[in-house]
Amino acid sequence: MTTLSVFHQDQPEKAHTVTSDASEIRDMMAEHGVRFERWDTRDLPADASQEEILEAYSDEVASLKQECGFQTADVVSLQADNPQKAAFRQKFLDEHTHSEDEVRFFVRGNGLFYLHFGDQVYALLCEKSDLISVPDGTRHWFDMGPEPEFTCIRLFTNTEGWVAEFTGEDIASRLPRYEVLAGAAG
Repeated sequence: MTTLSVFHQDQPEKAHTVTSDASEIRDMMAEHGVRFERWDTRDLPADASQEEILEAYSDEVASLKQECGFQTADVVSLQADNPQKAAFRQKFLDEHTHSEDEVRFFVRGNGLFYLHFGDQVYALLCEKSDLISVPDGTRHWFDMGPEPEFTCIRLFTNTEGWVAEFTGEDIASRLPRYEVLAGAAG
């Protein structure tokens, strides 16, 4: 279930706000310039190719490209049996920013985005049918969990794809990880 938990950065042991209401999540995210939407999903085989996935969502992807100036779209997918899953998880677990919006649409599975605004951290557990667009310059990190199972469409304005600028802050290590928050949401 899509769930938003809000923490004070100095009190990471307890969320002061938790909601699973999609419209409330959308409104709370919009206050910080974050786009959150729920899209209708398509029934696709578990082994659908990148081309099949992009074709199934071609209208939505084309609309976002036109609206936001994205140049390219691809599909990222990770399963729990991937021998590199721990390394992939670690790559995204430190707070960072980007010089472009980070857009993800969850075709299947889930993942946890942490967004750091002032002294608040918004932990948004996204799932199948969720679209999130994190504005450029936003401090954030992503936790796919120890047994990742997700497929996402990604859109980029930079044709080189994902490029991060790490902040060097340790805040990501102080907040509850996927195992805690996804377990609490389930």
